[in-house]
Amino acid sequence: MDPCPRIRNQIASLCLSLLVLAPACNTDWMWPGAKAPKGPGEESVGGARLAASDEAVDIALTEAREVDLAEEVAHHRAAYHQSLRELRDYYAARGYATKQSWAEFELKGLASVKPFRYVIDAEIPAESLRGTDAIPQADAMYEHGLQLMKKGGHGVPALYREELMVQAANVFRDLITRYPASDKIDDAAFQLGEIHKEYLKDQDALAVRWYERAWTWNPATPHPARFQAAVVYDYRLHDRDRALELYQAVTTSETQNAGNVHFASRRIHELTRSPRDTRAAAR
Repeated sequence: MDPCPRIRNQIASLCLSLLVLAPACNTDWMWPGAKAPKGPGEESVGGARLAASDEAVDIALTEAREVDLAEEVAHHRAAYHQSLRELRDYYAARGYATKQSWAEFELKGLASVKPFRYVIDAEIPAESLRGTDAIPQADAMYEHGLQLMKKGGHGVPALYREELMVQAANVFRDLITRYPASDKIDDAAFQLGEIHKEYLKDQDALAVRWYERAWTWNPATPHPARFQAAVVYDYRLHDRDRALELYQAVTTSETQNAGNVHFASRRIHELTRSPRDTRAAAR
């Protein structure tokens, strides 16, 4: 007897129980006779196909009602993530291994969903946050996130485990949401930039937003957030004007890393020299 229909129905039941928090949950493929999800190279949104390598689609918000709706979508997405994590932890604490695996399955699926830019804008907390307080709970969450990154292979590609990097990202987001006055929010934002830049596919646009939050929330952040953002803008997003602006900021605001300053200075020279200088150097 083929157990797959029963398993699909059980997973679908779990997803349906959470639809009140996430109307976007797609369970069609779980039912017998339904089409399987599209492959890793494409996804369908409103009948239009998007390549998996595309950045999040940039859709400008045009009126107040649209802003309200976009923020509401972001709120429900965040609530869905949080509720699903709590459900997973509930199952884990009680030893319900099978149900825990269902929740883990759903979380992994959510991690692969690429939102439109209007949702990204609404999901990232405002620039106006200023974390100044030492909060023990936030400090513990930050250390936990770092440990998850380490276990997930941070700096050691051979040990990479995507699910642990996703868990680390969730911890850092939760820290910022729960403790916006913590002096760890700029640190958490930088680590979110690192995770999206180095470990999650096609997340460069989101990575630079998190790097930018690191130094707007704390202009004296000890992390090389400006440098990392500059490199992404330069070599991946090909926005050389923004990259040049950030390289220049590195030479004045991130001087603690001599190697980065040297690279930034050299890149500034390369990006600002005249076409005549370029031709002469090529001879």
